[in-house]
Amino acid sequence: MSASQEFLQSVMKQPVLIKLKGGREIRGILKSFDVHMNLILQDSEEIGKDGNTKKLGTLIIRGDNVIMISPIG
Repeated sequence: MSASQEFLQSVMKQPVLIKLKGGREIRGILKSFDVHMNLILQDSEEIGKDGNTKKLGTLIIRGDNVIMISPIG
């Protein structure tokens, strides 16, 4: 198992902050991932540049759009 897969396994079912290409930030609970770093988040919300949030629910994020993943809390 690669280091990135080990990290993702360690934060499964926990809240994470995801930074995406284009400057978008999403937070939610990591439910699943695959070898391409495609992610499934539950109870996700987008954090705007002004700090406001928009609820998105369950979200699938394509791995090549991910810049950073950070645990919250």
